[in-house]
Amino acid sequence: MKRPPPLPPRPELQRSPQGSFGWLEDRLLRELWLARLGPDATAVLLLLALAADRRGASFFSRTRMALSLGIDATRVDAGLRRLLELELVALRPWRAGSRDGVWQLLPLPEPPGEERVRATLPLHAVLARLGIQG
Repeated sequence: MKRPPPLPPRPELQRSPQGSFGWLEDRLLRELWLARLGPDATAVLLLLALAADRRGASFFSRTRMALSLGIDATRVDAGLRRLLELELVALRPWRAGSRDGVWQLLPLPEPPGEERVRATLPLHAVLARLGIQG
């Protein structure tokens, strides 16, 4: 018999989204992305998600990120480096050599070994990936 979900401690104070807000995929938790990111990159990702517009773009400077998160700029830089390494964000600098600009949240990559077969692949390539001679 399936157990009912636990009741929240204060059901009368249940939250509901109001105004603008950012979305984070539950895959960040299920696929252990948060563990791979570490605390600084997780904090920066959360900030970028909350500050992002409908295209996933944020215009926060690194200084503003540090102030908003209550951490120093070196930790923000380390978090941004990690997000860039894992291809979770992209940066378009304001000008050549600038470390600030437009930060864009990118779709989460597929987990290793679970790459989706693109619909644009020819049938023989799909069969070859499956180990079938065609």
